Amino acid sequence: MNAYGILIAILCFGAGFVIAYWVRGQVVSQKLTAAEEESARILGDSRRQAEALLKEADLEAKDRLLKMKNEFDAETKETRSEIKKRETRLLQKEEALDRKIETIEKRDREVAQRERQLGKRESKIERKELEYNELIEEQKRQLEMISGLTAEQAKELLIRAMENEARYEGAKLIKRIENEAKEEADKKAKKIIATAVQRYAADFVAERTVSVVPLPNDEMKGRIIGREGRNIRALEAATGIDLIIDDTPEAVILSGFNPVRREIARLSLMRLISDGRIHPARIEDVVKKVGQEVDLAIKEAGEQAAFDLGVHGIHNELIKYIGSLKFRTSYAQNVLQHSVEVGFLTGIMASELGLNAKMARRMGLLHDIGKAIDHEVEGPHALIGSRLAKKFGESAKIVHAIAAHHEDVPPNSVYALLVQAADGLSGARPGARKELLENYIKRLEDLEKIANAFRGVANTYAIQAGRELRVIVESGIISDEDAILLSRDIAKTIEESLTFPGQIRVTVIRETRAVEYANR
Repeated sequence: MNAYGILIAILCFGAGFVIAYWVRGQVVSQKLTAAEEESARILGDSRRQAEALLKEADLEAKDRLLKMKNEFDAETKETRSEIKKRETRLLQKEEALDRKIETIEKRDREVAQRERQLGKRESKIERKELEYNELIEEQKRQLEMISGLTAEQAKELLIRAMENEARYEGAKLIKRIENEAKEEADKKAKKIIATAVQRYAADFVAERTVSVVPLPNDEMKGRIIGREGRNIRALEAATGIDLIIDDTPEAVILSGFNPVRREIARLSLMRLISDGRIHPARIEDVVKKVGQEVDLAIKEAGEQAAFDLGVHGIHNELIKYIGSLKFRTSYAQNVLQHSVEVGFLTGIMASELGLNAKMARRMGLLHDIGKAIDHEVEGPHALIGSRLAKKFGESAKIVHAIAAHHEDVPPNSVYALLVQAADGLSGARPGARKELLENYIKRLEDLEKIANAFRGVANTYAIQAGRELRVIVESGIISDEDAILLSRDIAKTIEESLTFPGQIRVTVIRETRAVEYANR
């Protein structure tokens, strides 16, 4: 290639470069212009959006402000209304207080006026009271002069008259109540007791414990005494019982408070007499053997009594105490047989009343358990027996019934009253007990003597073996109502003065007789 061609090529390249540069500048210029226009458009849009947002924010702010203003106005209006109402109520209260104050002031004035009036009236009353007192004193003096009695005497007469009237009314009321109660109680009580007696049949007369040992001849007394009294001393030492050998023909008397020991001594002496060998060593052997036999008999008797009554679970020691009652008597009645009888009667009456018959029989069997040791322990046998039963685990009801069967403590249950009734029924039935003739006659005389000591009593008669006292009174002195009080007073005096088994019925009889004669 020549130089000309190279030059042309260089020029062409330079021209192409300039053209390319110019074109590029134009393109860049157009892009810048477009960018500026786009920027201006974007800025314009932004301004318009900002203005629109500002307008919206301004409108929203104005709306919220308006809403807040309306709420504030509403709250302010409500508050003003409430304040106005309170002001109205305060005004009303003030008016009411003003009216009350006026009323109180008016009342104060009225009270002051009334106080002044009362003061005047009190003065008048005091003057009139003095006048009345003077008049009363004058009337009293005149009445005392007329009647011849002082005021104290007249008062005493009036009180006495009122007391007699009250006693009369009280006696009428007592009579009416007793009649109403007896109509129902007597029927039911008689029915229950009759049922109990019919269902239980006991021996007519109870066996007695013998304290006298018969001898085949009077020569046996010397053998019992022994040389220098050694046999009788050995027998007394072994049994703890005193032997009385006196002029009674063919008999030896045993004396001692312990019935079990007395029974041991009786059996031992009878066995020695029948055997014929009487000396200290033989006496000790026989007493020991008889003691073991009696202990066994006591236990068997106690177990048999509990078995007969259907009572179980009694402590073994109590069984022995029950059995020992076989050798104890009360008014010549065997205490064990009496206890069994009371157990049966109590159980029957309890079943008639719908109560626990088994518990009632247990109470009846144990009610006289204190008599087994009352010769060793001081105090009433009822309280001794209650402590003994409590010691061996008997229930509180049974312990109380034992303690209360002679009212050493007041009864607080039906069971205790049933035991009392059965005890009295067993001891008072015909043939249950025996008394010495002298004691029996003296008791009858004492009964009649007590009744004759009361005012208005004409005659007295002790009947039914001393279990009933008939009192005949003078109708002119004793009224029907006084007769009721008289029977109570006589019964109370008998309870306080005499000792007797069972109960004594006091019957006061008052009658009015009109007598007239027809003459020709």
